[in-house]
Amino acid sequence: MAQATKELSLPGWSGRFTVGQQKVNDIRLHYAEAGDADAPLVILLHGFPDFWWGWRRQMGPLAEAGLRVVAPDQRGYNLSSKPPRFQAYDLDILSSDVIALADALGSPKVRLVGHDFGGLVAWWAATCHPDRVERLAVINAPHPEVVSPYMRRHPTQMMRSLYAGFFQLPWLPETALSAGNFAMLRQALTGSSQAGAFTSADLDLYERAWAEPGALKAMLDWYRALRVKAQLRDARVTVPTLLIWGQQDRFLETGLAEESLALCDAARSVFFEQGSHWVQLEEVDAVNQALVEFLRPEPRQPSGHVPEA
Repeated sequence: MAQATKELSLPGWSGRFTVGQQKVNDIRLHYAEAGDADAPLVILLHGFPDFWWGWRRQMGPLAEAGLRVVAPDQRGYNLSSKPPRFQAYDLDILSSDVIALADALGSPKVRLVGHDFGGLVAWWAATCHPDRVERLAVINAPHPEVVSPYMRRHPTQMMRSLYAGFFQLPWLPETALSAGNFAMLRQALTGSSQAGAFTSADLDLYERAWAEPGALKAMLDWYRALRVKAQLRDARVTVPTLLIWGQQDRFLETGLAEESLALCDAARSVFFEQGSHWVQLEEVDAVNQALVEFLRPEPRQPSGHVPEA
């Protein structure tokens, strides 16, 4: 997989990108990187059943906007470490991975973008580490603190989330999802997105990532760890926040977005009426424009020196 990844090119990006690894929290995180190493750091956090390739259409435009873009395989995924116990995937640990990765990359501040479960991690990191997270952008992912209360009030969302209950079972989900060369996972991607969002070549890359030893169990352990999720004393999000939401999401109702926004002190939102759960791969130009406008570096201030006449 490592050799195949190094040969990839990012859609819409003629510049160079690299892959690397960093040791954080006693594990190793594999990541792809584009942009100037001295630019402000943006970390892109994928969800389930994704890996860093899920950001293929965002990395180039963000790098061109003057940002250092790092898209890790989060712990348990693809080429990153895969701790065997599900407790290693709780939100406190996952969010601390993000901060530790920023430290390893030499950045005291980070701008976060998260999608799906990566969005939950981004929400959590921004809530728990507001001194480290400069800006937060989330794509089709609710703040973790609103999910359970919302489901109790909206049985339709409970029905959409039944798969998460199935994932709590031991070994059976792994058996079902890996059958037929991961046929169920392939269908989960193509069946929940607009036509063309995932090419056959993309799906082959995903299959390789899912087939990494220990990966599928680790990916499911993210869901199993939700039952030991810590409770926040204060769920308010104080950092500037952008929420992007495809309203044709098969898994998440738009009401979750609205309740997440209510927890934010300074938030803006962009809703895509025809966008799916994978809106960043469908409404590419509009999503990228929104991200660039929100995340790009501020113009440099003049030094105040007035040249002599």
